[in-house]
Amino acid sequence: MTQELDSAAVARYLSEHAGFFEEHAELLANIKLSTVLGARTVSLQERQMEIMREKYKTLELHLANLIHTGKENDVITQRMQQWCRGLLLVSKAADLPQALVSGLSSVFGIPHVTLRVWGVSKALAPDWFTQEVSEDARIFTNGLSIPFCGKNQDFEAATWFDNAPEIASLAMLAIRSKDHPEAFGLLVMGSPDAERFTADMATDFLSRLGETSSAALSRLLD
Repeated sequence: MTQELDSAAVARYLSEHAGFFEEHAELLANIKLSTVLGARTVSLQERQMEIMREKYKTLELHLANLIHTGKENDVITQRMQQWCRGLLLVSKAADLPQALVSGLSSVFGIPHVTLRVWGVSKALAPDWFTQEVSEDARIFTNGLSIPFCGKNQDFEAATWFDNAPEIASLAMLAIRSKDHPEAFGLLVMGSPDAERFTADMATDFLSRLGETSSAALSRLLD
């Protein structure tokens, strides 16, 4: 009695005998397959070409996405360099906070940016960035190991913006230095758009902004 082979066994046999269709070339002309391009059958060679075209199209889309992402990253890198250059050109430590927030707003197009620092050098005159911050806000800031992004839930920091419209979403970055493990400031970015800063957004770039801001503002400490 002839034993019937299942499709898995046939596939396994063909994969183990790569020269099968070379020995039986006449079979290729008789094999007909359905095609996704219509209700018709095509030869094995035509179907293989369709599969290859589909693979190439997928690769082209993937390559286009990589190129697009690369261009976006290049723009971000240029903007980051421009912002850092502006900070390096500031000679007086007291001028850093304004240069920092103005640069973030203009270079990165962030609608509203402000900050508060505490424990700064007594030689600094009182200014907008040294205004009183509640103990609760400081405790919240100390607890930020990564940037906070999300909707404005009546955060105290949302009231620090001058003449700003209603703030719907916020990004908040703790300012701390390696020599001072506790935070000594809070950088706040706000937007009237509730979807500008969301809880599920990636924060790697914001972390880099926080690290750079912390390094620059450490000049304000005693």
